[in-house]
Amino acid sequence: MPQILIKDIIRQLTEIQDGSLWFDQCFKEKLSSLTDAEAFTRPIPQVHSVAEHMSHILAWRQECLLRFRGERTDLMNSPEDWKNNEVLIETGWEKIKAQFFASTVTLIKVLENQDDSYLEIKFADEAYNNHYLIEGIIQHDIYHLGQIGITIKLLNQL
Repeated sequence: MPQILIKDIIRQLTEIQDGSLWFDQCFKEKLSSLTDAEAFTRPIPQVHSVAEHMSHILAWRQECLLRFRGERTDLMNSPEDWKNNEVLIETGWEKIKAQFFASTVTLIKVLENQDDSYLEIKFADEAYNNHYLIEGIIQHDIYHLGQIGITIKLLNQL
């Protein structure tokens, strides 16, 4: 079986993390100049901090990996979905970033030895398949990358 879609998904995951994106900076570029204090700052009370966004993205990537193994949690109704700064400060900014970047490597490792038929596998008694799931993760990453950009712009105005 071909690996056309799998290779494209791997390319997208790689570019979102540390590649050249036509629409904006990748995660590595966007996060590179943030201090620990900035990462945990909410520029206004209604906006999540960069660390909160990164933890949320990571939680959904971990959920994706669970679903690839046929497992799942009720992440949407869990405090793991959106951890607050008080919890995240204990983890530390460097560790949050390292876990996020490691999750890209893990996702790619799961996909790189599969062919495109892997994407058609439905997961755990749902109508959705692995392709829908990984596309959703990529879209979710890009959505929050944009929100992180707005958060950083607001931080720069403080």
